[in-house]
Amino acid sequence: MPGRPSRRRKARRGKSRPSGPGTAKAKGQAKDAGAVAAGGAPREESANRASAPPRRAKSRTARKSGKSRKPGKKAEGAQARSAEARSPEVAAPAAAESRILEVRGLEVRGTGGLPLIRDSLLAHPAGRPSGRQSYAAIDLGTNNCRLLIARPSGENFTVIDAFSRVVRLGEGLAQSGRLSDAAMERTLGALRVCADKLMRRNVYLARSVATEACRRAVNGPEFIERVRAETGIALDIISAREEARLAVLGCHVLLESGLGPAMIFDIGGGSTELVLIESTGTVPRILDWQSVPWGVVSLTESCPPEGSTLEERLARYRHMHGIVADSFAAFSKRVSGARESAAQTGPLRLLGTSGTVTTLASLHLELPQYDRRMVDGLIVPAESMRGISARLSSMSIEERRELNCIGRERADLVVAGCAILEAILDLWPAARLGVADRGIREGILRSLIASHSSNKTMLATAGAQALEARP
Repeated sequence: MPGRPSRRRKARRGKSRPSGPGTAKAKGQAKDAGAVAAGGAPREESANRASAPPRRAKSRTARKSGKSRKPGKKAEGAQARSAEARSPEVAAPAAAESRILEVRGLEVRGTGGLPLIRDSLLAHPAGRPSGRQSYAAIDLGTNNCRLLIARPSGENFTVIDAFSRVVRLGEGLAQSGRLSDAAMERTLGALRVCADKLMRRNVYLARSVATEACRRAVNGPEFIERVRAETGIALDIISAREEARLAVLGCHVLLESGLGPAMIFDIGGGSTELVLIESTGTVPRILDWQSVPWGVVSLTESCPPEGSTLEERLARYRHMHGIVADSFAAFSKRVSGARESAAQTGPLRLLGTSGTVTTLASLHLELPQYDRRMVDGLIVPAESMRGISARLSSMSIEERRELNCIGRERADLVVAGCAILEAILDLWPAARLGVADRGIREGILRSLIASHSSNKTMLATAGAQALEARP
């Protein structure tokens, strides 16, 4: 419509206000889920991570004015802003109340109608996006189901909602080769929570991935289709290579600065990924990588049950360590040259992301309960982690359940995690270990945000060229 672009610009200028540090807008971002910024850098274990609780941004009061507004001015400005927030693909007749939307990793199911959005956009339930755009990532692993929803904040992002639940999707997989009915029901329950949060948080771009359990299970593809039908979430079963890449992308900012090669690892429920990287000015360059089918669930289920005596428990732990060390042998030979080269340029750098390393870091700090602010980005002596691993492997499961930050959910799995961690420390004998409570989800978010920014730039350039080409 003639004159419509000018109304959009006017509405936009009236809406803008500063959003730098200290402003109400910036403070308003720090709500829900702790508003965790995904930046940061590694710190020593003695560093103080305490921070003031986030405050809600105060609402602005309307400015007083002696002049009366023209009728419909407010509604007209709101309409312009709503139209401006939509892409051409989103625009649709107002009568279209139901739809089926196909999104990267998410499908919002309606009762009929044609898709309003193709590719990767997710509309507001009413068809009109409101508020600032948010992005989401779901990581369905062998042991956990995790969701992260965030908004861009400069070069990083600010978390506005998060969800994590132990679902043990891979329980019994080592013996049967299938996902059990009970495990699938637990997982579906968690994914329904995720689907609800995605809709309520005005998610614009989303990606949902499944890893080792769904890769290995005979009925993995069937389960993916069931999830899609019952929750609307379209999970993408990613390769081990993609899993390793996303983990590095999500946590590499916490790697200690330095020269030469470094190692980043992710101990999962069904597999462990090791990635040899070389630091660059931006995202590290991957030199080599390895994925082995041993995670805390798969290794625990592949070994005999815990014995009743100390000797039996220690023998079981040595057996676990040997299995993992053997699976790392070929990779260890491949990276031997890089290991020697890195040792000549300075201390070996090692960074781990997993429930195992965050749990052991909590025990190192003697925390009464898990605190992400204290653990994420922590640098701990490797010998301390080895000592904690040896102590846990000698304890009975009842004794481990009584420890803070372990409890019943991890008591039976943490020993396998310790065996994997010690095998990694043997392969890459760093004196210090970086701890990251971030990984695949953060890697997905960074990819989505970067991809969307690039797409917007390309669309803007194409639009300008089209205008210049007009007669």
